Formats: sequence, C-alpha cells, structure tokens
Amino acid sequence: MNDAPHAAETEDRLRLDRQICFPLYAATNLIQRLYRPLLSPLGLTYSQYLVLLVLWERGHATVGELRECLHLDAGTITPLLKRMERDGLVTRSRDRQDWRRVIVALTPSASALHEEARQIPDGLAARIGVDDAQGAELHGLTTSLVARLQTALGQRSDGQVIAQRSARREKINPTRRGIS
Repeated sequence: MNDAPHAAETEDRLRLDRQICFPLYAATNLIQRLYRPLLSPLGLTYSQYLVLLVLWERGHATVGELRECLHLDAGTITPLLKRMERDGLVTRSRDRQDWRRVIVALTPSASALHEEARQIPDGLAARIGVDDAQGAELHGLTTSLVARLQTALGQRSDGQVIAQRSARREKINPTRRGIS
C-alpha cells in the first residue's frame, strides 16, 4: 500500500491557509486594530469596551457573569477589572447575600461614555465596508460558530459548563449514601 498520497493529503491539511482557526485569529487581531482609533478618543481598550458593552446593557454583573459572557478566564478578567476600577470606569463590591461573588457596576463616567460610544459600530462597519445585510449575515455565522464551539467544550450557550462541572463536583463532594 502506498502511503505517499495519504501523507501528502495530511501535510496539505497542515498548511496555514487551510486552517479554520487562522482566518478567525487574523480577523480578530485586525478588527481590534480597527477599533483602536474609534476607542482611543474614549480612552478605552477593546477589552474594556467589551466589558462596558455588557454593563451598559445590564447595569451591573458579577465577575463570573462577565467571564462567561466574554469567554474570559479569571487570569484575564481580574487584572482588566482592576485597571478599569483604577481608571474610574467601574466599581467592584462584594455581594451582600453571597460574599464570594463580586459585583461590577458602572461609574457615572463610564455611564456617560455610553452616548459617545453609540457611533462606534457604524464607524467600524464603514471602515470595513460592510452593509447591514452583510453584517447581519456575518454576525449569524460567527454566533453559530461560537455556539458550536461551546458545545464542543461542553458548555451551554450561556457559558455554563455542563457535564464536566457536575462530574468534577461529584469527585470533590461525593454524596454519602446511608449516612444521616
């Protein structure tokens, strides 16, 4: 049996231009660069803008909710929120009903930025030449991809981990049957 065609096919699959991940990675980096001049007058980074988008919509959120919504890990969100607090954009406080939860809320200065930020989506669309229909199509495709990726990682579409979390809990805290 000749393995040469199979090896060539495998090697071809490893070309950078054949990867699904690379154009997504490149697009993310390029979009962030396009956002920079739009966010700079507001004194925001792209990551700060994403946090503010969630808070402008909800008013406040726990750190866990922000992590899930933005698909960030604790090592990324915590320093980001500390910088935003230092810069006067958010406040962080312990939940009175559950001290383990930290609630993040907008400051008046961050609330005031909301009106100024309204022009950012249109500014980005104009810079990349995407009309409303193309934008809606791209949004639908990427949203569907995010949902598929969450499923592949065992997460619900709201960011909650499903199977792995309950399995981990069972290992850590097995229920003792027959003991009252």
